[in-house]
Amino acid sequence: MDGVSQELMNLLLQLLPGFLAAWLLYGLTSYPKPSQFERVIQALVFSFLIRALLPIEESIMIQFGKIHSFGLWGKNSELLASAISGLLFGLVASYYANNDKLYACARKFKLTRRTAYPSEWFGAFTDHITYVVLHLAGNRRIIGWARQWPSEPTSGHFMLMDAAWLKTDGEEIALTANELILIPAKDVEMVEFVKLDKELKNGTETTKSTSPNTAK
Repeated sequence: MDGVSQELMNLLLQLLPGFLAAWLLYGLTSYPKPSQFERVIQALVFSFLIRALLPIEESIMIQFGKIHSFGLWGKNSELLASAISGLLFGLVASYYANNDKLYACARKFKLTRRTAYPSEWFGAFTDHITYVVLHLAGNRRIIGWARQWPSEPTSGHFMLMDAAWLKTDGEEIALTANELILIPAKDVEMVEFVKLDKELKNGTETTKSTSPNTAK
């Protein structure tokens, strides 16, 4: 039993960097968590990639040790380096998953037509920071600045600033007494992204509408 426990512990230590990277990736992005089996496979892949970097890290630390020594490189140093690498790997993966820069480069070279976003819904709100018109049941419409929005169209809430109800003739009834308003995503039938009016001034584009600060 002791032998089995030791082997299990060694296996968990081998997978630790991959699990740390996957934990950060799904914690900092809106990607749905895969099944337990898929997460184990991802942890194996991440761990393999991270462990492939360990010889490079060891070489760098040995060279740095000639200037200032922190001790000998051993199993504890390797475990610490792999854990830190797992955290950095997860942060970098989350960064590129949230901004689509890596996929944009791949699309430029015609390697893919996909984006880094988990869905078209998420991509639309990420790439179009503007006022939105939410169509609700009973032909009701409300316009506001999308401060926050749900990661998927079937759950969560829209958080609107500078909100106003829209009449059928387009007249706005401003909700001046409310700083924010929450609208359940399940009540929204359609979303419109408002095109802000722009004018050319001194050779630069400026918007006529003042946009509140956004946070997502």
